[in-house]
Amino acid sequence: MADKKEGTETWPELAIGLYDRLTGRGAEITYEFEDFELSVPSKVGADADHAQWKMNGSLKIRTTDKRN
Repeated sequence: MADKKEGTETWPELAIGLYDRLTGRGAEITYEFEDFELSVPSKVGADADHAQWKMNGSLKIRTTDKRN
């Protein structure tokens, strides 16, 4: 039996995991930011470069199930 990888290692894996958990559940997540700064790594590891993101306002993630 193949070993199952634990944890998220990339941004696409994070997005896919979030989508898979929310799809079809009518879920909505709202994040509100006020002068929030985030250091985003370019890759996993101590030698990663970082981009500084600044956020103000709201970010909403919504899902719906459109199956008929």
